[in-house]
Amino acid sequence: MAINRLTQGISTFVLTASIARILGSEALGQYLLAFTYYLIFVNIASQGLKTLFTREIAREPEKTPLYLISGTWLQLILGLFSYVVLVIVIYLLPYSSETSTVCYIMGLTIIPFSLSNITEAIFQAKEKMHLIALATVPVYVIRLFIMLWAMQLTYGMDYLAAILVFSESVILVIEWILIARLVKTKWQIDKDFVWNTIKNARTFFAIETLAVVNSRIQILILSLSTTEFLIGVYGGIIQLFQPFLIIANSICIAMFPRLSKAVGQGRENQRKIIENCIEMLLLIALPLSIGLLFLGENLLTLIYNPNFAQGTLALNVIAASLIFLPFNHSLSFLLVANGFEIVNLRQVAINTILGSLAGVVLISQYDLLGAAIMIFLMSLIGFSQYIYFTYTLLFSLDLWRIMRRPLIISILMLAVFIVLEKINLDFLLTLIIATCSYIVFTLCLSIHALGGIHIVWEKLVKKG
Repeated sequence: MAINRLTQGISTFVLTASIARILGSEALGQYLLAFTYYLIFVNIASQGLKTLFTREIAREPEKTPLYLISGTWLQLILGLFSYVVLVIVIYLLPYSSETSTVCYIMGLTIIPFSLSNITEAIFQAKEKMHLIALATVPVYVIRLFIMLWAMQLTYGMDYLAAILVFSESVILVIEWILIARLVKTKWQIDKDFVWNTIKNARTFFAIETLAVVNSRIQILILSLSTTEFLIGVYGGIIQLFQPFLIIANSICIAMFPRLSKAVGQGRENQRKIIENCIEMLLLIALPLSIGLLFLGENLLTLIYNPNFAQGTLALNVIAASLIFLPFNHSLSFLLVANGFEIVNLRQVAINTILGSLAGVVLISQYDLLGAAIMIFLMSLIGFSQYIYFTYTLLFSLDLWRIMRRPLIISILMLAVFIVLEKINLDFLLTLIIATCSYIVFTLCLSIHALGGIHIVWEKLVKKG
């Protein structure tokens, strides 16, 4: 899962930077707006079923053929309906004809992507996530090169959107070839199953819909109150966080089937899994937050262009929200595994409502900075709710055990950045030294946690 998400994130990151450099900030704003609407409607159509199917197939694997065929048919209907709604929404909003066309074309991706979510739910439930990577990673890489080639030939955003639709269709075909070897299909649609699935997935649909709106509300508000240029700058800032978000999501998704099975094994086992997950994510998030505070402006200029440097303050504010994200990501999966998805629904509903109200005021007053403050406040509100409901409904967390090692790494990295700032080296050299320092610190801490270099060496020798 990490390989799959990381490849997707890197290709998206490279594509975003390339659009900004080759086609300009306005084209990037167009792309990000179209991609936002696509994400919103594809989540409405599919993510609720994906989460539900992953949990239920992990519990009852013998029903996999039923979920595959009947679930795919249901997903097709929902995907077509979502695309029609997307077209109507875009038509009614005051976007330019060029922007609307890009949204219409990219919106078609809803159908193949949502259908592939059914096969991926089965792969995840059976802990065969490597098959997802096998189907997606080569396509992501080839798609990136084709898009870069198309931009060099001065093709516009509508062509890039069409390439995205075609590539997701290819992924769907590959995944069905792989699933045919794993599952004995029964070509029969169970209407009762479809109806019951719709009822059971209502909460998941609401959660995923509100969650994606919650994560993209800033771009929507910016698109209605500012220009495509500011959307492009904001999107460039957000892309810097995508590698972490992809890693976090991959770790949580990989953990979810095991966490679901652990529900019947006692809460102590669940506590151990979730605390390890949060700690792992904090080991990445806290040093990354510190690094962006020191290197953010140079990073924006290097990756995009000097115009993006005006987003440095917004970048610093968003970087501070990384403190809360490991808890929010992990605890949301914990609650769903225990059947408390209604809590997630309540959390995203509150976040979306409060965030939208605050966002309209903040963005209208402060533009990019307002959007950044909005993200920080929404992360904090989500953290407060997840901690409260986890402690109330399940168990308390050993916060010192979770935070101890991430804090040690963060303090060491802070010292490194302060020294590097005093030395005033070339930016790329500073980045390389900081990255190597983080790797060394993490390895040393991991070896110490495993019992020392002698214990690790003995384990390696025995494995050899």
